[in-house]
Amino acid sequence: MNTADLGLPVEVPSTALFTDQYELTMLRAALEAGTAERRSVFEVFTRRLPNGRRYGVVGGTGRVLDAVENFRFDPPVLAFLRERGIVDEATLEWLAGYRFRGDIWGYPEGEVYFPGSPIMRVEGTFAECVLLETVILSILNHDSAIAAAASRMSAAAGDRPLIEMGARRTHELAAVAASRAAYVGGFATTSDLAAGFRYGIPTVGTSAHAFTLLHDSERDAFQAQVRTLGRGTTLLVDTYDVAEAVRTAVEVAGTELGAVRIDSGDLLLVAHRVRQQLDELGATETKIVVTSDLDEYAIASLAAAPVDAYGVGTQLVTGSGHPTSSMVYKLVARAESSDPQAPLVPVAKKSTGGKTSVGGRKWAARRLDSHGVAEAEVIGTGPVPGELADRQLLVELVKGGEVVAREPLDAARERHTRARAGLPMSATQLSRGEPVLPTEYLHDSSGS
Repeated sequence: MNTADLGLPVEVPSTALFTDQYELTMLRAALEAGTAERRSVFEVFTRRLPNGRRYGVVGGTGRVLDAVENFRFDPPVLAFLRERGIVDEATLEWLAGYRFRGDIWGYPEGEVYFPGSPIMRVEGTFAECVLLETVILSILNHDSAIAAAASRMSAAAGDRPLIEMGARRTHELAAVAASRAAYVGGFATTSDLAAGFRYGIPTVGTSAHAFTLLHDSERDAFQAQVRTLGRGTTLLVDTYDVAEAVRTAVEVAGTELGAVRIDSGDLLLVAHRVRQQLDELGATETKIVVTSDLDEYAIASLAAAPVDAYGVGTQLVTGSGHPTSSMVYKLVARAESSDPQAPLVPVAKKSTGGKTSVGGRKWAARRLDSHGVAEAEVIGTGPVPGELADRQLLVELVKGGEVVAREPLDAARERHTRARAGLPMSATQLSRGEPVLPTEYLHDSSGS
């Protein structure tokens, strides 16, 4: 069970300083100008997917909810801001009582998205919403990039399980978030114990080459491991000579040996040779796990190999070449006054260089074809067409400042499996291509 996402007592520090200074200087100026309390709508979206990718994956929503709840300016934080002269006393007084009391809607975690999709919509006063920009983008950009890479890898792996093992290749806290996002994207287990503790993800691990090198012989190392962990353990067989190690492993553990791991060499060739040798030795049920700088392309190349599981590290935690999702957080509508009843008017950035945005508070729906397969991402402002009413994608996450949509991590993982299955078959092709669904816009002049 995912205790963290169910809201059980897990200590989380204040997230108030996980932000850029200009969020606070904008707040100070807006308070001075009398515009800070204007009702506003911000949206998170990306203008494009990473080059060649067919879909994105929403990751980190549960972490965003934790971050919003814990966005508090406690005395030490206020003292830091005062000592640095970052804001004035009037702003410090306002920050001391800060609580997000607005509403947040978004694509549920594990859902897929496309260019322009309003992945998250944050509504409230300008002051309370603008402060959340950096922390929301920090989480969603990282976790969605990892979840997308994980999804591509799990699609390439098919029914073979994937082990996340990238903790040593990234920041120690990012590693925990990466494990979580990888699990959403389809990975089965992680080697990172902090991720297991924090999010309830199944953990695995046996030994490294150092354990073999510690002993006077490979046989001694295998005997020590089997005595301690049992015959069902996984023995690492590529420290010296693979064929000799496989022979020794079966002699030590018997034909009940759980698995062997291969971490170097031509994995396709070595896996075939090891499978043949295991079968000849009578270890027909012993599985083969491969590691060694795998990505989705390497995994796909091993589809015909007698491999039972994959361990992935560096390429996963770096987004397989795309460590960010390029999401932005833009003001798309605001009231003309601080009156809570003042109507919203759409606003949008108009600039050159492809950095424009579309104004108006948006909804999103996914239109299906006659076979029930997704055929378009439809984004609009104003009323939702009747034929799309039951296909809307955004769900309520926070209402009046209270989180209303916590869920076990397994729910996001299962949602992703369903969402990916509902896309055209070409979505999981690894060849470069455009987004698998076109984005269609339906505009309403009211912008409400």
